[in-house]
Amino acid sequence: MNLLSAFTSDPRRYEGVRPFHVWGLRVFYFLMLVFVATDAWSGLLTHEGPWDPVRAVAVCVWATYPALAVFGLIHPLRWLPLMFFTIGYKTLWLVFVAWPLWRDGALAGSPAEQIAHAFVAVPLLMAVVPWGYAYRTYVQWPRRNVASPPANTAG
Repeated sequence: MNLLSAFTSDPRRYEGVRPFHVWGLRVFYFLMLVFVATDAWSGLLTHEGPWDPVRAVAVCVWATYPALAVFGLIHPLRWLPLMFFTIGYKTLWLVFVAWPLWRDGALAGSPAEQIAHAFVAVPLLMAVVPWGYAYRTYVQWPRRNVASPPANTAG
């Protein structure tokens, strides 16, 4: 496989999605498993005392979605909604939490700084999403030929 073939779509494989996107998705699913899952599951398993309910929800979500990334390693395109979720929550957090802190000069040295450093990789996540495939699969309605009605099998 030459380098150019990684950026060329093959209609016979992965529904025409470029190998670059498929393998990029797999890399990010793997990174979810290695980093997010280990932190979240260690937090769940070692927690002592009563939970703050909102924090508990966040930790449980962080433990669940990277566990689902196992399936993304096997079927990267079928699990694109997991990537949409990841891009969505990280982008929202950057816009509504990190950006106001940064704008006010309060991000550096704050507890949010470390999270902001991890989340600024969102453009890389967006780069590996095959947006054309996502549009065709999740937005565009299946096309039917309305000129010919379905065959009547009753008879």
